[in-house]
Amino acid sequence: MNKKDITILLVDDEPDILEIVGYNLTAEGYSVLTAENGLEAVKIAKKKKPHLIILDVMMPEMDGIEACEQIRKIPDLQNTIITFLTARGEDYSQVAGFDAGADDYITKPIRPKVLVSKVKALLRRLKEDDSSDEVVKIGNLVINRDEYKIIKDKKEIILPRKEFELLSLLASKPGKVFKREDILDKVWGNEVIVGGRTIDVHIRKLREKLGDDSFKTIKGVGYKFVV
Repeated sequence: MNKKDITILLVDDEPDILEIVGYNLTAEGYSVLTAENGLEAVKIAKKKKPHLIILDVMMPEMDGIEACEQIRKIPDLQNTIITFLTARGEDYSQVAGFDAGADDYITKPIRPKVLVSKVKALLRRLKEDDSSDEVVKIGNLVINRDEYKIIKDKKEIILPRKEFELLSLLASKPGKVFKREDILDKVWGNEVIVGGRTIDVHIRKLREKLGDDSFKTIKGVGYKFVV
């Protein structure tokens, strides 16, 4: 996918952020849309279907957390990458962001070149998804990576991007214990720094949707998928 074909929605209530970040992303060849609040962001995202959304957390009208939750409810945006760009670096804010369905979390201030590098790293996941057509069938569970679809007991379940990738990883080798550091590396990538509770939050969400018996915690080590 060429850069000119990739659309990025930048959402922030600070005009300087929209101008500086938007300029640098446009200079890289991306198509950039902007919004000044969460409510406007949801409307634009629904209409334009961007590949990547960069959301501030603290905004008027509708904050970034609520906007992320609303966007994740739109079927056509299930595969859209969402990352928060905010000055708030507290753990609870990060957990809330991931809980809402975000894929990543970037703390500002950040140098434009570093931000562009992170954006490139995030967008590489689009290529990885395009190259995957694996269908995994385990008992009454079907994981279709090509269509980003989960079916359990003949019922489709919609998962946010990171929950899908985490489930896909664990279910790729049922019974194998995946260490926490390996999960972070394969699901979030080496270039992304996330809080220690990130995996726990996503596992809890998966248990709520697929059943607590599907996942086993190995204390001090990691998690495994149970058949």
